[in-house]
Amino acid sequence: QVQLVESGGGLVQAGGSLRLSCAASGRTISGYGKGWFRQAPGKEREFVAAISWNDDTTTYADSVKGRFTISRDNAKNTVYLQMNSLKPEDTAVYYCGTGTRFVTPTRVADFASWGQGTQVTVSS
Repeated sequence: QVQLVESGGGLVQAGGSLRLSCAASGRTISGYGKGWFRQAPGKEREFVAAISWNDDTTTYADSVKGRFTISRDNAKNTVYLQMNSLKPEDTAVYYCGTGTRFVTPTRVADFASWGQGTQVTVSS
């Protein structure tokens, strides 16, 4: 069983940046695709970004493409989400997660494990 803990959220003005981190423990996540999804109040969960388990191929939601960057550090068992040019509509709780083994989670339904989330609030 993997435990995932997100950090790095906070309050930022529109146009600002945040870097989210997701530390995994319990088992290695190197053989698992990893990603982020978010949920704003009153809205459904929304896929944000994913990185493949093997060749670092990345996938992004259209709403964040060009502004967010997902990366991983297998040695640290950690996944990151660099968020630039933040907008008020990016306000949400952000969750990191993994797919099942050898599956990259490019849809919310693909996530098999996820953490407790970290709040990101972007003020206008």
